[in-house]
Amino acid sequence: MTNFILHTGMTRLGLVNPQAFVFQDVFFFGLLLIQIPAAAILLSRLLKGAIRHPPLQPQLPKPSFFGAVSVIVPTLNEADRISPCLEGLTRQTYEVREITIVDSRSIDKTPDLVRAAQATDPRFRLISDDPLPSDWVGRPWALHNGFLASSPNSEWILGIDADTIPHPSLVCSLLETASTEDYDLITLSPRFILKYPGELWLQPALLMTLVYRFGAAGEVGSSPERVMANGQCFFCRRSLLTQVGGYTSAKGSFCDDVTLVRNIAATGAKVGFLDGANILKVRMYEGMAETWNEWGRSLDLKDAASPTQVWGDLAFLILVQALPLPLLIFSAWIVYSGNTTLPALITLGLNGSLMAMRIALNGAILQSYDRSSAKGAWLFWLSPLADPAAVFRIFLSSTRKPKSWRGRTYGA
Repeated sequence: MTNFILHTGMTRLGLVNPQAFVFQDVFFFGLLLIQIPAAAILLSRLLKGAIRHPPLQPQLPKPSFFGAVSVIVPTLNEADRISPCLEGLTRQTYEVREITIVDSRSIDKTPDLVRAAQATDPRFRLISDDPLPSDWVGRPWALHNGFLASSPNSEWILGIDADTIPHPSLVCSLLETASTEDYDLITLSPRFILKYPGELWLQPALLMTLVYRFGAAGEVGSSPERVMANGQCFFCRRSLLTQVGGYTSAKGSFCDDVTLVRNIAATGAKVGFLDGANILKVRMYEGMAETWNEWGRSLDLKDAASPTQVWGDLAFLILVQALPLPLLIFSAWIVYSGNTTLPALITLGLNGSLMAMRIALNGAILQSYDRSSAKGAWLFWLSPLADPAAVFRIFLSSTRKPKSWRGRTYGA
């Protein structure tokens, strides 16, 4: 405040250039006009986390659950990571009728590992999907084939990815939650296993782009076009999936999970994106480069949203996630150098608050991570510094269509 009064007096005496202050004030004022509403929207979304659905807990099986679920696992060259998934599925109890592995002609030892699991658990079966049609993406095609091959006696379909590690009571917990709360479809946010320094720094920043746009897992009351989902664990009533034609409505989507769930939510079904950190773990990608390339390709969700929503969300992320750190540094430099004006002070306070909020959110998402085997686990706390890069990755993804995905190459 002293600097503000001093420089006001100096301006009146002609000792500083008033035009410089005018330009500075116009810049900060114009920025605040759009950043303050964006920050208010963010705060309103985050406050909903206080009333979100609690994390799912392990449950005991019930006789009424007997044979209720058919599990489908799509695979393509998953030999390096599928074993924990197969082991976790083996430990599911009598609620699981069958476990169908739909393999897209893997050239590694994936089929051998599945056959080994089949030798000790007859619920496993291995099938190959038909050749991929030109208008389908590989993952929904494999899941659709598995759905068509599943037993009509199963009330529920569980699609689960090969990189997941299911808790022994995963399926029981899903059934209990769905039956007691009348859900038609549930997808879960898992506990992410992080191991290497680069991913410890980048992955939480990429995850935060989803939290900022759609709120925390367990948030209630989202409109169909804003529903979030995670296809790593997709639990749906068989009758509902039959009603919408299986996975056909998401056949060409590189974010097929969100596309399909939003299509189903639009029918009036009760869907939930819930916190499954206590019953599901996942090791998604190996290192920072793979996280950047593979996960970053679909985080814009453009295949599940209108262009207006995609670019509106990107503008929102720029204002509340990408800019706060550089604006905090810039406005602090302005104030420190003595060019203090009221808009500069407000900008400093607003972006300081946004950065403080972001650091606090790191603590809030801590339970969503398993860092027990991580190298440089402390780098997780520096992930707010990766926020501008994470938003830039969303921009890159928004401007281009993926040409490769999980070992497949797609045309233009």
